[in-house]
Amino acid sequence: RTRRITAHYNMASASALAGAFTSLGVSANRAAAGKTNVVAKKAFSARSAVRSVKRDLTISNVATGPKGPISKGESMSEEDKIVADQGGGKGYTSVDPNTRRIIPDAKGRVVVKVTYVVLEPQYQSALSAAVNQLNTNNDKVCFEVSGYLLEELRDVKNLAMLKKDVEESNIFIGSLIFIEELAEKVVEIVTPLRDNLDACLIFPSMPAVMRLNKLGTFSMAQLGQSKSAIASFMKKKKESGGFEEGMLKLVRTLPKVLKYLPSDKAADARNFMNSLQYWLGGSTDNLENFLLMISKAYVPALKDMDMVIAEPELFPDTGIWHPTAPAMYEDLKEYLNWYDTRKDITFAKNAPVVGLVLQRSHLVTGDEGHYSGMVMELEARGAKVVPIFAGGLDFSMPVERFFFDPITKGPYVDTVLSLTGFALVGGPARQDHPKAIDSLKKLNVPYMCTVPLSFQTTEEWTDSSLGLHPVQVALQVALPELDGALEPVIFSGRDSKTGKSHTLEGRASQIASRALKWANLRKKKNVDKKLAITVFSFPPDKGNVGTAAYLNVFGSIFRVLQGLKKEGYNVGDMPEDEGELINSVLNDKEAKFASPDLNIEHKMSVKEYEKLCLYQEDLHENWGPPPGNLNSDGANLLIYGKKFGNVFIGVQPTFGYEGDPMRLLFSKSASPHHGFAAYYTYIEHVFGADAVLHFGTHGSLEFMPGKQVGMSDNCFPDHLIGSTPNIYYYAANNPSEATIAKRRSYANTISYLTPPAENAG
Repeated sequence: RTRRITAHYNMASASALAGAFTSLGVSANRAAAGKTNVVAKKAFSARSAVRSVKRDLTISNVATGPKGPISKGESMSEEDKIVADQGGGKGYTSVDPNTRRIIPDAKGRVVVKVTYVVLEPQYQSALSAAVNQLNTNNDKVCFEVSGYLLEELRDVKNLAMLKKDVEESNIFIGSLIFIEELAEKVVEIVTPLRDNLDACLIFPSMPAVMRLNKLGTFSMAQLGQSKSAIASFMKKKKESGGFEEGMLKLVRTLPKVLKYLPSDKAADARNFMNSLQYWLGGSTDNLENFLLMISKAYVPALKDMDMVIAEPELFPDTGIWHPTAPAMYEDLKEYLNWYDTRKDITFAKNAPVVGLVLQRSHLVTGDEGHYSGMVMELEARGAKVVPIFAGGLDFSMPVERFFFDPITKGPYVDTVLSLTGFALVGGPARQDHPKAIDSLKKLNVPYMCTVPLSFQTTEEWTDSSLGLHPVQVALQVALPELDGALEPVIFSGRDSKTGKSHTLEGRASQIASRALKWANLRKKKNVDKKLAITVFSFPPDKGNVGTAAYLNVFGSIFRVLQGLKKEGYNVGDMPEDEGELINSVLNDKEAKFASPDLNIEHKMSVKEYEKLCLYQEDLHENWGPPPGNLNSDGANLLIYGKKFGNVFIGVQPTFGYEGDPMRLLFSKSASPHHGFAAYYTYIEHVFGADAVLHFGTHGSLEFMPGKQVGMSDNCFPDHLIGSTPNIYYYAANNPSEATIAKRRSYANTISYLTPPAENAG
């Protein structure tokens, strides 16, 4: 039996695990999946692997496990539809780009047509407001606008519509075009039409797209090939901080050298830099002046018209923002001077501090409602917040600048929540995972990367059994995981008409609860911390209780208890050895789950269960009313296990179905049974665990029905784990199912080695 395998390195690893639990509130970054940074082999791509990653995720990482052919009369699953849609020329979102189309009443004015393509929707509302304001108030010029989100170009109808719009346009604008196969489509459409455009402006995007830039004599056609000063400057900046960081530094540096260029070239280069400043400024006023400036300079019909055009309103590249603050702050002390003297709210002296990482573009464009909602949710629970932002895609700089105590130089925050949905350094473009990991190691606190619905509307995500579509999984889940990010929980939705973001109340509440649980692990003394250690039967439902793949489970747990005791945890009357530990939990070394010899730690009455388990009515359809027949004595729900001081060693119930639990991933009608729900209800609400340690490969929690990635309020893994931080001791040779545990049950995985193999006999 697996339990009897004695692997000295697994035992040593278990000892280290006790220390890891002591540091749970210190660093979740140590469980990073790896530091591998994919290097693009094609000159065109900043990260050419995204295409293949996306295709693999469609079939493998998002929806793992064997699937039989679709039988006659059986409806197609969500993942089958997505694969079929790829071949049919459709996309992952059904939003009609015509919702962004603005057609003015010319009234004798010059009509300038503008078409834009952007990665995310935050510019939609601000740009539409700017255009409507101009069309209402300007008596010389009006604007016709067509806008597309990059993901919408997977639909061949939208692609054809984009081509027609560009053919009729005076100005084309592109921004953050970093998905290779879609970038290729943009280049394919715009390149033959570029010379007919009055202006073509591409803001930070892949180099091949950037080469489309054209403002008079200003061009980036030789970008990546030229030996010009600008090309050399950009190359150096790319090596030191990413392409977009180079663009931002170029904005600050170029004015000093423009005076040495011929006047016409200097004017065109200055116009491009001003355009970038207007665009990055993102406010309605900035975008209004941006459209006027470009139109007057490059649309022939407007060249001789007098216009009042304001200079770009500039915002800090990095800083601290708060929805009720009078200004953005560029110094932590100044922010705290304001924050700690607020009259509208007071905090406990030892209140946890949560650091938030935000995108500046959402702040300056006025699309910050989802950020405000998250701030209010955390503060309502008694947490202080430090919401930082960056104008580029390197968030490691504000992390190091604002998350450290200016006096002690140690971490000022207890937990970090990234609300960007992207990797810490490089965003959707060129990632620098080693740099991100270095910053996070210095900070040494749990790092959660939540997910805004950037490429799906709220309705599309809600109605999808898949959850996040594969491109979002690649960009907003897989890449942050390489930084060491935890818990890819959806926190905001997107309106299909306005493009504006909004907080998803239930998801924001779950994130806030979990963030504060992680933060409190840094605040609590070890002697007061409660740990629930969960064991399984392996193979699921068939093996002996307390077994796992390639692991001496109880021998390892005994080492963990020894380590916890040394670290000051209350482990009560700890067993003398592994055998005594087994007997105290199982009463029978050969116990199967159905055995009457499992120790009963708690009998949960039906009344208590119905009060504490808020989703229990959802289980009635499959299992009837509680207590049911599983983990029950007919009157109560039984929690198997044993407490040792503040440590509970519990036995996860069977999942209640025949076969592999993987099948539950694809089930739309199954659910956990009442005994399974009661077990996790006990851990969170009765025992009051500060964290749960799932011990060994593997249990059934992460396979319970729900969305594949991007859990909703109605997904059972989310219900079951609740607000309890989840640490999962997982075999190093099974990263695929460990990934499922990370994404569906919010596990922070810690690996153990498999035993060496040798020939028998």
